[in-house]
Amino acid sequence: MKIPENKSNNPDISTDNQLPLPPGNLGLPIIGETISFLTDKNFINKRQEKYGNVFKTNMFGIPTIVMIGADANRFIFSGENRNFTVRQDKNTSDLLGPVSLAMQTGSIHQTRRKLLAQAFQTRALASYTPAMVEITNSYLQKWKDLGQLALYPQLREYAFDIACKLLVGTDITNDHDFHKLFEAWCQGLHAIPIRLPWTMFSKAVKSRKLLLAKIDKIIVERQKQPSLENSEKDALDLLLNAKDENGNSLSVDEIKDQILGLLFVGHEALSSVLFSFCLLLAENPEILVAARQEQQQINCTGDLTAEHFKQMTYLDQILKEILRLIPPILGGFRSVIKTCEFNGYSIPEGWVVVYDIYKTHEDENIYQNPQSFDPDRFSVERNEDKSKPFSYIPFGGGIKECLGKEFAKLEMKIFTALLLRGYEWELVPGQNSDSKMTPMPQSSDGLKVFFKKLDP
Repeated sequence: MKIPENKSNNPDISTDNQLPLPPGNLGLPIIGETISFLTDKNFINKRQEKYGNVFKTNMFGIPTIVMIGADANRFIFSGENRNFTVRQDKNTSDLLGPVSLAMQTGSIHQTRRKLLAQAFQTRALASYTPAMVEITNSYLQKWKDLGQLALYPQLREYAFDIACKLLVGTDITNDHDFHKLFEAWCQGLHAIPIRLPWTMFSKAVKSRKLLLAKIDKIIVERQKQPSLENSEKDALDLLLNAKDENGNSLSVDEIKDQILGLLFVGHEALSSVLFSFCLLLAENPEILVAARQEQQQINCTGDLTAEHFKQMTYLDQILKEILRLIPPILGGFRSVIKTCEFNGYSIPEGWVVVYDIYKTHEDENIYQNPQSFDPDRFSVERNEDKSKPFSYIPFGGGIKECLGKEFAKLEMKIFTALLLRGYEWELVPGQNSDSKMTPMPQSSDGLKVFFKKLDP
């Protein structure tokens, strides 16, 4: 990436428009503040307190501007493809794939997104529900039989199982080689991109190639099978048959990259949210009691349906509050492709901007006592997130908003509703209940629990 040369006598003045750069510190030559960013969990907090909601730094050798808050989010999301674009670097491309939706921009991104969205329309989500319920019940029963367990690893296995069966339609969770390769690839997405054979990054690049070969075999077998009824199709079937208004379809290479990306979100992000749910409700028994009472008041003798989900308003509030307080994705990066201005500061071409979801959700001007776990802030009476656009962005925003967010919300709702309806869990004393926040919020100590059937 080309870094614009600053020929001004004042290093804090952008020569493009003579506006000042945001305050901050670019750190050491080349590495900037990378070490502090990777080792100090209060890196953003400290600089926000010192410089405000917009400040400059240097991470991984790239001059970067961190922008916090609803106004900054609106500015970035509305400037997609005009002032900003996704980072196009070889390291990211080698892990996500050059034709993955995450790497696409402009009209290509828009057309491909419409095709992929066909796997997440209302009718498709309804067809996924019975399988989600069946898989969830089987895991809850297994955990009840265990009695005491480390719940977080089990949640990761559960989320991976759901993603594999509903996105690929194949029970590849029994393929331990696939699971091992997938874990290695996930670790590489958050690793420093050092290209030496023994590094996590290099192992992840190799794992991706092997994973794509396995997915390719699944696709070849699927293409040999007769067409299924719509109610029986999984996401892979829908993507293989998806066409836009001009009759264009996705290539096999595109589908492989998209499936891998969807598996990542379905595995990593979902297990993070479900972990936060189990931890926070165990630590807040009054909220747990209220959530369970709502479930008991909903008349449901058969399968869960969309009508039942509509009645779970308090559970909705809980899940929204968890996504506010502990969002699985902490922020996002964009490359600046055209110098622009924000709040009197120059945002120079060639730099990178970062929007911070976690800090946005802590804005005291939007949320009362933002550090507290308070589902009622999303009640009809308060609706704190509605006071300002882009103040609540757990799935990102703009044209790059998470494509599978409705799939994720459905899985969250099914898991938490069935858990509340039939089971009790209690934290095992003496464990470390703190969360590790990178690469995604996760358990530091496995989330050890006593798990049992709920007394009638």
